[in-house]
Amino acid sequence: MTNNEKVGIYPGSFDPITLGHLDIIRRSSGLFDTLIIAVLNNREKNSLFSTDERVKMIQSVTADIKNVVVKSFDGLTVDFAKAEGAHTLVRGLRAISDFEYELQMAQTNRTMSPEIDTIFLTTDQRYAYLSSSIVREVASFGGKIEHFLPDEVVPLVRAKYK
Repeated sequence: MTNNEKVGIYPGSFDPITLGHLDIIRRSSGLFDTLIIAVLNNREKNSLFSTDERVKMIQSVTADIKNVVVKSFDGLTVDFAKAEGAHTLVRGLRAISDFEYELQMAQTNRTMSPEIDTIFLTTDQRYAYLSSSIVREVASFGGKIEHFLPDEVVPLVRAKYK
């Protein structure tokens, strides 16, 4: 990444990537020269998909967005952002309850790394209720998940619950 290039980081677990995530990716990709989707490798979490599976899944559903790069990381998001030459974190907001947590995180990150800002994008109203954990719960009971996920992700989630 060059010094003049605007690099943004959209961090998350993406377990699995939902249409809400994809909405934020598509919209925020227009704000940066390069948007890095940063897939957190959180060993504390019992994820449905491995980090590599999540990276490949996101690469597949974002292949048409030319300035999107997908990478995994461990540790603090601000450390990853600095290593990638990014000065902006992107976070999606669905509801007021998200804002309280995300504001705390943004302020914590800004205290640790004052050169890194956080921007918030509100999700499209069609996805305001949607989360990966809701998708996993519906899928675990054999429920219909087609309205929540990109088409190519649906069979991958179904396969995990067979």
